[in-house]
Amino acid sequence: MTTTSLGGAMNIVNRGSVPHRTVLITGVSRGLGKALALEMAKRGHTIIGCSRSQDKLNSLQADLSSASSSSSAQADSNSSSSERHILMNVDVRSNSSVEELARAVVEKKGVPDIIVNNAGTINRNNRLWEVPVEEFDAVIDTNIKGIANMLRHFIPLMVESKQGIIVNISSGWGRSAAAQVAPYCASKWAVEGLTRSVAKELPSGMAIVALNPGVINTDMLASCFGNSAALYQTPESWAPKAATMVLNLTTADNGASLTV
Repeated sequence: MTTTSLGGAMNIVNRGSVPHRTVLITGVSRGLGKALALEMAKRGHTIIGCSRSQDKLNSLQADLSSASSSSSAQADSNSSSSERHILMNVDVRSNSSVEELARAVVEKKGVPDIIVNNAGTINRNNRLWEVPVEEFDAVIDTNIKGIANMLRHFIPLMVESKQGIIVNISSGWGRSAAAQVAPYCASKWAVEGLTRSVAKELPSGMAIVALNPGVINTDMLASCFGNSAALYQTPESWAPKAATMVLNLTTADNGASLTV
């Protein structure tokens, strides 16, 4: 497995300005997804986001408009800040819900340049045999099937347009293991394998990578680490580094396992 940290194999520091991109992010209403969306919008890029929380999507819409308005970066000159970004209530676990997302995105914004499959969940700390069935299913259905649903409906669109970068959010626990989070570890190991396999199926002009974001103080981390999660960096401090890395991915990175 090839694992590259930020700035390792890719010289992302001196690549200059990045052209305007349309970036689709799942699980956009909180945590890493929200922070990354706001950072991308601040840089002038168009955000397409989805989540299952309508209230949080409504709040994020205003925040994205504000971030875009304050940005001096290149933006879609044909749209106001409020119209530039699209947020939709979507459950990535549902194939039909993702199918509708793909249809709406193409109609309103065309094919995304970048997709970040960020939506994820974790089981409450427990030994595997004590994890409730519904909890185990939620982890697998979100973290693995959710990504598969996104790939099923968006890769053909990217293939047709002959371009596209896909980022599957993985984890350090997708390359190692820990007690009491076996379902989560299994799901992220699956993300790594799925990514490497799909990379071999993509045509030239496209790339898919697995990205370990590092240890970030999110609700998911707090569910595992408790109060000690506060010792780690916030999503807001992580986002600028992650955005730079994602925006500078190229087809040469296809199949890589990367770490911010």
